[in-house]
Amino acid sequence: MAILSVPNSGLELRDPAAIRSFLNNLGVYFDQWHCAIEFSDDATQEEILAAYAKDLDPFMQQGGYHTADVISIHAGTPNYDTIRAKFLAEHIHTEDEIRFFVDGQGLFWFNIEGHEIFNVLCERGDLISVPMGTKHWFDAGAANPFVKAIRIFTDMSGWTPHYTEAGTEQAFIEFKFPKRG
Repeated sequence: MAILSVPNSGLELRDPAAIRSFLNNLGVYFDQWHCAIEFSDDATQEEILAAYAKDLDPFMQQGGYHTADVISIHAGTPNYDTIRAKFLAEHIHTEDEIRFFVDGQGLFWFNIEGHEIFNVLCERGDLISVPMGTKHWFDAGAANPFVKAIRIFTDMSGWTPHYTEAGTEQAFIEFKFPKRG
């Protein structure tokens, strides 16, 4: 269940309908899919994609997406600090960045012109699409990261980050993930 936070104004949304409305008004697609399956740590990409095919296939066809894969980040991920640093730098992509969280959690930050910087803590069942050209960054967490997500692409080369080098993310580096209440 997602949590949306606007740190500078203290706004926090926990209701999925309110989060969807907030994001949709800014052009960010958000949905929640049912996650009845729990995967073992050694589940293959093929097993995970097959398990969500009934939702994934129509979504991909409707959106014109051509490929999907699974990303898994955990405390044992080699070079995690380097990987995290790349995600933490504000950037854009030349295509939508779509993630469906099969398990775990991650914090998407948004810097949309004309709006306060905000974040969305995505968790199991959350699907989010960051529109192409949207300034954002992502944090899987400094300690004990755990993300298992399906990534959906039109063309994987569109996922290459183009860094803004503005340093905007530095003002929020001490932000702590919201706690479940």
